[in-house]
Amino acid sequence: MIKPNTDNRFVGIQASPISFVDEGVDNVLETLQNRVGVNVLMLGTVSWLGLKSGRSISHDLDGWPDHGVPEPYQMRGGAYFDPDPRYYNDTFMSDYRSQDPEFAGKDILKMVVPDAHERGMKVYIELMEPFFKYAGHGSAGNVEIPTLAQAMEVDLLGRIGGSPSTSNPGYRKWIHSMIEDQVRNHDIDGVMWCNERNSPLDTLIQGDAPGDFSEAARHEANERGINVEACRQALLRVYDVMQEAKAGKQFADGALIEFVRVLLDNPEALIWEKFWLERNKDLDRELYGLVKWCKPELPFGLNVWNRNHFNLIRRAQWPWAEQTRYADFVKPITYQHQAGEVWDRELGFFRTTLLRDFEPNEATRGLFRILGINEAPYEQLVATGMDPDTYVYGQCEDALKGVDGGAKVYMGIGVDAPRTLPETATCSKDIVYRSVMATYKAGGHGIVLSPNYASMHLKHLDGVAEALEELGLR
Repeated sequence: MIKPNTDNRFVGIQASPISFVDEGVDNVLETLQNRVGVNVLMLGTVSWLGLKSGRSISHDLDGWPDHGVPEPYQMRGGAYFDPDPRYYNDTFMSDYRSQDPEFAGKDILKMVVPDAHERGMKVYIELMEPFFKYAGHGSAGNVEIPTLAQAMEVDLLGRIGGSPSTSNPGYRKWIHSMIEDQVRNHDIDGVMWCNERNSPLDTLIQGDAPGDFSEAARHEANERGINVEACRQALLRVYDVMQEAKAGKQFADGALIEFVRVLLDNPEALIWEKFWLERNKDLDRELYGLVKWCKPELPFGLNVWNRNHFNLIRRAQWPWAEQTRYADFVKPITYQHQAGEVWDRELGFFRTTLLRDFEPNEATRGLFRILGINEAPYEQLVATGMDPDTYVYGQCEDALKGVDGGAKVYMGIGVDAPRTLPETATCSKDIVYRSVMATYKAGGHGIVLSPNYASMHLKHLDGVAEALEELGLR
């Protein structure tokens, strides 16, 4: 095992604002610092998702944790700090302050940052796009922002989509403004940004109609010399084949070969995929540059979707080495006890269309071999989750190899990550302990306990304290 560097100890935890209201700032900080060993808070300051701003979103399955308020939180979402109006002149989203009654007159950054700093703890802001209506993330029922619906993506069939278009100038400027506001006006210690959008190809494979064909996206494509209508027609032909596969049509050469054939016959579909991908990455790059322009010393990092190591196409599209050009650190999401359920969902996307002709177990064996994953057979995965000694260790090792010293690797350790299936493996103190140990055994630079302190059981977090003690990091 590589001996951890005690001088640059990074033990982070993602926390929603409501915990500091429910339990009191001093009590939360005391618990995290002295019981668990946390020295970095990753604070969700802007969200309309319960996973980022609320209490436990899986209490029906997991029960309430052994701290906090054991009742549902009717979160309305928004900013949990006081936005400075000077930063929002060029965006329609100037009034997005949370209207949650629990936060009337409260600014979470002013509440937490001074007290955390007094204890020697750092505070990063933690943000995730999409901010709204994200399945499985406890979305707020109604987003009360006038004209937001007019900034939505438009899909291949001309329908208004479910997420704002990141090509929409007003929405993109809002993201810039919201981050600049916090970086300039608050004494924060870093920014962690998460970008979880499905690409056109990703969406097609799932059997849905991709975007974005909004006016703003079309304009950007035209500026780059892309024939938008040719791309749209190509995607329509791929979409038709995927719909046939989804409906069970029998192809002479099987669904996978038919998919490759239609893609090769319609290369403009890949032009649109590349355009979408680069604009998506551009947002990450823009935010990195914005933060560095405001405060060059402030760390900016990426909270990296676990689909990037479970999906062979996304893995090819998001190489670690490239991300070091616009990130000081990366946090690979490895929520080990939940990972079997996540894999089952990912495989389900592929088996809806192009891998429809493969049984789950044989598809899993083949994909695991390609992805370098060595875990239990498919039929056991949901109930057992993935083994920290192989899964967390392996993903940490892969990330370290990929960044090659260009960025720090802080592993995202799942602690009571929300389950949606009763048969999904549950978290335990031992799983958490072994995940922390696996990170440092692989040479990781730190950990981020995830996804939300409000849903974590303290008895499971005790596994963190035990591992840190053993590693000499407490």
